[in-house]
Amino acid sequence: MSWKTICLSAAVISVNASMSIAQTEIQWWHAMGGTNGERVDKIAADFNASQSNYKIVPSYKGNYTETMTAAVAAFRAKEHPHLVQVFEVGTATMMAAKGAIYPVEQMMNDAGEPFEKTDFLPAVISYYQTSDGELLSMPFNSSTPVLWYNVDAINAAGVKAPKTWGDVKTVAQALVDNGMECGLSFGWQSWVMIENFSAWHNLAVGTEENGFAGFNTKFTFNNDRVAARLDDIASMSDGNLFKYGGRRGDSLPMFTNGECGMWINSSAYYGSIKSQAKFKFAQTMLPLDTTITETPQNSIIGGATLWVLSGHESDEYKGLAKFMTYLSSADVQAWWHQETGYVPITTAAYELSNEQGFYDSNPGTDTAIQQLSLNTPTANSRGVRFGNFVQVRDVINEEMEAIWAGDKTAKEALDAAAKRGDALLRKFERSVK
Repeated sequence: MSWKTICLSAAVISVNASMSIAQTEIQWWHAMGGTNGERVDKIAADFNASQSNYKIVPSYKGNYTETMTAAVAAFRAKEHPHLVQVFEVGTATMMAAKGAIYPVEQMMNDAGEPFEKTDFLPAVISYYQTSDGELLSMPFNSSTPVLWYNVDAINAAGVKAPKTWGDVKTVAQALVDNGMECGLSFGWQSWVMIENFSAWHNLAVGTEENGFAGFNTKFTFNNDRVAARLDDIASMSDGNLFKYGGRRGDSLPMFTNGECGMWINSSAYYGSIKSQAKFKFAQTMLPLDTTITETPQNSIIGGATLWVLSGHESDEYKGLAKFMTYLSSADVQAWWHQETGYVPITTAAYELSNEQGFYDSNPGTDTAIQQLSLNTPTANSRGVRFGNFVQVRDVINEEMEAIWAGDKTAKEALDAAAKRGDALLRKFERSVK
């Protein structure tokens, strides 16, 4: 090898090394495990490949609660990431973390990155805005509960997909009579049967516009209408018309293995159901309780958003702003939506999915979008924003499990949950004063 070739090779190595050293790393902590974790890795890898100045480094930190807890601890130790995924019930807690968050809209503007809020679906973005309309965190994996059903089993039983809770009971009975082990199950029960049931029927979960108007709120979900619905579901345990299967997504196998013919849970289980179910399945809108209203209002979102944490260098935030633009682009969001069942966060991503024929090829996959956009949200159906709501959900879960076990009536359990929850609200209120 000639001296000239050696020098040239050394120069190339030096340039590559310099480029590598100059690349700014941006840490992203998330709660997406399994297949969705692989999809998160792909989004980061594709962004990294699209440019050479910044490198997004995604890190799985456990479930939603574990990820938020880890981020809080890391911030106190000043070893925190730039970006953290936090589920929707952590919104009030994040808002109250003075000095810890860097509102995403402010970051985009400070970084000089084009950003237009009107591009986002109103039902998604409104949940994470201040009363002045400033967007606090970037919507990412937004979902809403739907009613999943086993098409083959329902056809075999000679019934149709339910539209009302009366229909649910009729269909469940037909399914069991035709040999299924159970008619109905559901997961994330506080989100599905308290928060979304209330929004769907335009009932308040708490005062002060479900917490959006102030922290001095009290729970009101312990009303006769919610209690009557839960008591009726509990009565369906007789004959296995209803079977409880766990607090989060634990009951998914009960649906995908053909045990239960209907399952109410997040639209984001689309990818899992598609890969696991050996039968034809579909989704439809949440059932309506016609003893409360004749028309549904709208459902509310779940899932999580991406919060920017303060305390990093301006150049790092410029890279993060560019990643936010990439993440919310129509191509990326349409792919994420179609792969996972999460709602596309922008109008452009929804329109692209439609143009690509996704909804024609997969009927019903726009159910979540239709539910969220059914009507202009009211103070009762915009969502919930309560302090300490992660802990409150645990309380609600405990009390609801007492209903399914037959230890309490629904009213007794809901009254206890509201009382214990109010104590947690007062504790949070004191902490932010």
